[in-house]
Amino acid sequence: MRDIIYSSHALGQMDERGASRFEVEETLLRGEKIPAKKERQAYRLNFQYNNVWAGKFYAIKQVMPIVKTEENRTIVITVYVFYF
Repeated sequence: MRDIIYSSHALGQMDERGASRFEVEETLLRGEKIPAKKERQAYRLNFQYNNVWAGKFYAIKQVMPIVKTEENRTIVITVYVFYF
């Protein structure tokens, strides 16, 4: 796998939305690849969560990083997190 670089924006969004580096990297390895705007790629993967987020219980957490792929590295631009 290429080196993974996290933008400061991505790190802030991960913290705010509840995603870990492990979850982002697992999503890049095993997630579904989806085209995104500006020649970027999105990946998404569901994780068993079974926990409380923002005062509500959720069984599933979906992590969706948006990345720009270069020759020898992957830059994580932002990370979305959805709870179900």
